[in-house]
Amino acid sequence: QVQLVESGGGLVQAGGSLRLSCVASGSISSINAMGWYRQAPGKQHDLVATITSGGSTNYADSVKGRFTISRDNAKNTVYLQMNSLKPEDTAVYYCNADLVSRGYRRLRPWGQGTQVTVSS
Repeated sequence: QVQLVESGGGLVQAGGSLRLSCVASGSISSINAMGWYRQAPGKQHDLVATITSGGSTNYADSVKGRFTISRDNAKNTVYLQMNSLKPEDTAVYYCNADLVSRGYRRLRPWGQGTQVTVSS
């Protein structure tokens, strides 16, 4: 019983900012990494950013320098600070985790997604 819940999506004008949050809850033993992915209509499910338990980060070239991923290990929460937003960033953003349950099962759950819409 592990779930991820995203929040923070919404409508913003180009150049604006949003901060997404994702909380992992349930029978969790450890979290190796968490990340954000996005999918626009007619597009593939693409990586946005990931962060490992050690703090190593990885970003898509399209968001590098504009987005920042961070985590609060005590709260099992990952954040995505999105600045200088562009209409091309419009998509449903999904949270993902690579974790081990208390039953020592390797799980890769996904959140339900949160809509981000950037107007021109």
